[in-house]
Amino acid sequence: MSDAPWWRGAVTYQIYPRSFLDTNGDGVGDLPGIIEKLDYVASLGVDAIWISPFFKSPMADYGYDIADYRDVDPLFGTLEDFDRLLAKAHGLGIRVMIDQVLSHTSVEHAWFQESRASRDNPKADWYVWADAKEDGTPPNNWLSIFGGGAWQWEPRRGQYYLHNFLASQPDLNFHNPQVRAAILDCVHFWLKRGVDGLRLDAINFCFHDAQLRDNPPKPKEQRTGRGFSPDNPYAFQYHWHNNTQLENLAFLAELRALLDRYPGTVALGEISSEDSLATMAEYTQAGRLHMGYSFELLTHDFSAAHIRGTVQQLEMQMREGWPCWAISNHDVERVLSRWGRAQPTAALANLFTALVCSLRGSVCIYQGEELGLTEAQVPFDSLKDPYGIAFWPQFKGRDGCRTPMPWNDGAHGGFSHGEPWLPVPGEHRALAVSRQEADAASALHGFRRILRWRSNQPALRWGDIRFLDTPEPVLAFVRSHGGQTLLIAFNLDRNAAEAELPLAGQWRAAEGHGLAQGSFAGGRLRLPGHGVLFASQM
Repeated sequence: MSDAPWWRGAVTYQIYPRSFLDTNGDGVGDLPGIIEKLDYVASLGVDAIWISPFFKSPMADYGYDIADYRDVDPLFGTLEDFDRLLAKAHGLGIRVMIDQVLSHTSVEHAWFQESRASRDNPKADWYVWADAKEDGTPPNNWLSIFGGGAWQWEPRRGQYYLHNFLASQPDLNFHNPQVRAAILDCVHFWLKRGVDGLRLDAINFCFHDAQLRDNPPKPKEQRTGRGFSPDNPYAFQYHWHNNTQLENLAFLAELRALLDRYPGTVALGEISSEDSLATMAEYTQAGRLHMGYSFELLTHDFSAAHIRGTVQQLEMQMREGWPCWAISNHDVERVLSRWGRAQPTAALANLFTALVCSLRGSVCIYQGEELGLTEAQVPFDSLKDPYGIAFWPQFKGRDGCRTPMPWNDGAHGGFSHGEPWLPVPGEHRALAVSRQEADAASALHGFRRILRWRSNQPALRWGDIRFLDTPEPVLAFVRSHGGQTLLIAFNLDRNAAEAELPLAGQWRAAEGHGLAQGSFAGGRLRLPGHGVLFASQM
């Protein structure tokens, strides 16, 4: 139906390995657990999986602080387990993408252990080191996302090192060509092993301003909208100098050249900058990343205006690249709680799935979305996320979306025979896979119907997009590819809605997606509460 590469229009299922399935009873999910559930993943109708970090790590940031890029942490298994996972996934027709955290390492990485030892060792310049000011304070005003200053004093060298995240996550110095070569060699290790793609964590954080200039202050009225809680001082600055530097473009070209040696592989960049949509467009130009995604639809704003404005803005700027959309991941409140507070139902979960799968681009689906899981309420004494512990109680961290998958309604949701690293709430066990498999009206079966139906719609997978001017709460657009044109409309409210649409011709409602269907006739669109319309032009 199309000669597009596999990843264009693909649906990728994100697996957070700590919370997927534990096979050895230690309370933490592992690679053998993923292998055991790959048949389930294949049954969902997804094209690929993205596995969050499973590399050797002290787990200060639960795997995003890497101590060895080329090895599996014993907590998750072995390299041989990964090879088995890769082989089984490929046998099921599933591509495998892995997280790569390139901008920083753990303090336990051998590179940092050597770099911190002195100012004249072979890796002395592999991290971002700077002298103190005359009064002993840090070299500039840069802040860490996780709270407080972004500089940590190291007495062995008598200098500060930069950390954009935890103090135990020192930033690599990408201005050093040896660092770039070493990082690309680590990426090459996994490409040779057979992975199909990379999800690049915080990819715009690789380079810093070599002059270490201060970030300017941000007016109070502009401090919202990027996903930071109002009590986080990180939102008080424009982050013009500690990330998203021009030099990063040349590195992306080097990375792309490496991927091009392995036809069919893909790079998906996570981008969080002062203008993330503009950065997505820039980073996905020819010869750079294949795809990018931002946090623009990971906010609490569930309005037609926000969704339409976000996609339209990207469409105006992204002339060459390809977007990827996500409405949930391991870092934000689950979408059914974030967008569906008033009515977190299976039908609403399916509406969200249909919406994100109807936008132009590829899609990332976070584990548990297919079940309609809501955000878990994790008590303070059970929290593990250092981000949440630091900002409690105004911000409760990321543990609420990271609780284990409920496979059955038994003890610990069938996730583990031991005590899980995070509790499995009772309301999640009531939504367990085993229960939903037995219920034809469940979110799980609805999810499968939507993905199965979408896979046969060329306009949804590869088509262009044109938004229609509609009042709240109606979101409407037209997707076209080849000989297919689809009118798509969503009612984002629980009450019925109507709108006039300036569309001529005859339209026939499409069947098979399983969602509450509206109608369009005589220029008038009618949608039931939280209803949709998929209609093809006759």
